[in-house]
Amino acid sequence: MTRTDAAGPDGAVRAWRGLADTSVLLDGFHAIKHALRFDARVPVALTGDRAGALALADELAPDVRAALDALLVEVPEERLRALVPRLHPTAMAALAVRPSRAANLEALARMPRPAPVVVLDDPRNLGNAGAVIRLAAGFGATGVVTTGTLDPWHPTVVRGGAGLHFATAVERMEVTELPPGPVFALDAEGVDIRGLKLPDDAVLAFGSERSGLSAALRERADHLVSLPMRPQVSSYNLATSVGMALFHWSAGRPPGLEA
Repeated sequence: MTRTDAAGPDGAVRAWRGLADTSVLLDGFHAIKHALRFDARVPVALTGDRAGALALADELAPDVRAALDALLVEVPEERLRALVPRLHPTAMAALAVRPSRAANLEALARMPRPAPVVVLDDPRNLGNAGAVIRLAAGFGATGVVTTGTLDPWHPTVVRGGAGLHFATAVERMEVTELPPGPVFALDAEGVDIRGLKLPDDAVLAFGSERSGLSAALRERADHLVSLPMRPQVSSYNLATSVGMALFHWSAGRPPGLEA
């Protein structure tokens, strides 16, 4: 956690405007809470109701209450709405420093690793990508990689991830640059995942919501695997598919063993 030396609301708003174009927007209490828990650098945090925000922390996240108390600056809500396109109902927002790409790539490349990397092959839906990052963080995955044009640090993705981008390594890469490890690509024609044990160093790849796996990813795959699905049901939501695969991986680990 960090904080600017901004004095009062005017200084905090000036600091926000100076940092906004290069920082990660944390929208709402839960995003800020998760970012602080996973050691994000947060130079400025604003709220329209400081007492209410701290009361919420007392109730839901006492572990970050002191950090919030040190960070939060109260500004009139109309000024806050001018800075944040769609103010969260908790009337809180913060700016965080994006982790360095070099550090994320190092974490993704490190072997052996204790948990899989999730790859989203040319995803199109920002909300789905955020939900996947939230899932991956919850399971302790090593990271989430996207291929294609979607920016996994887009504000809408970060909003969907509830600040949990800071709990795992999130980067965009080319298929040819994917982290090491056997690639298990999810495909309807693959082998039923229930008959497989997914290794900790697996790279779990999921095709786009519209077109499935790209030719490049399919060629890169070491194994094609499928999720159980009732006949005449065409597909699952992307985040659902990722959750099912990560649960299958985690089911082979002793209870209480964290990645």
